[in-house]
Amino acid sequence: MIAKQLITDGILPLKTSDTGRTALSWMEDFKVMHLPIVNNEGFLGLVSEMDIYSYNDFDEALGNHALSLVKPFVNEYQHIYDVLRIMQQNHLTLIPVVGEHEKYLGSVTLQSLLEHFAESLSVTEPGGVIVLEMSLNDFVLSEIARIVESNDTKILSFFIHSDKDSTKIEVTLKLNRKEIAPVIQTFTRFNYTILASFSENEDVEDLRDRFDSLMNYLNI
Repeated sequence: MIAKQLITDGILPLKTSDTGRTALSWMEDFKVMHLPIVNNEGFLGLVSEMDIYSYNDFDEALGNHALSLVKPFVNEYQHIYDVLRIMQQNHLTLIPVVGEHEKYLGSVTLQSLLEHFAESLSVTEPGGVIVLEMSLNDFVLSEIARIVESNDTKILSFFIHSDKDSTKIEVTLKLNRKEIAPVIQTFTRFNYTILASFSENEDVEDLRDRFDSLMNYLNI
């Protein structure tokens, strides 16, 4: 997925003639702490909430002030990973998307980016989660997939977490089945280390047990 496919509808850019008061009002409406400033379709830079609070006069035009931020933006063809990286590096709640000659095309908000990642990782799909731990040298995705699929189960998504102070990695698997006990048993049989597992069926049973315990307590 590329930047131009992530553009959030409804985010209006500011002009240099707009005031700090207008910018703060729009930021509140859009639930962001940054907004792009655009003149004649050309992206000039970002203004932040902190920028405006540093102004002596909220009713003065934005063009009368220097921007504290550099001009962070993404090209319309950059990958979603680049969008997330640049937003994280600059601690942004919004990133402008530009085309040729830095023509402003729209913006991507942090909220919309998280929603796209949630869709990509199949977060809303029903199923269980297994977290494996292994050394990076032992990581073979085809072998992991073979074990999962041998239990008539599919991997909907996965991601890897590594710690710079460790030689181990964590591999998190989102599976398409709620009942994941057979998959866990197979991983155990092949000597995989299972850090954690999360099953929707187990969650329901746990809630039911807690409810029953509460009812028993209230009946005492």
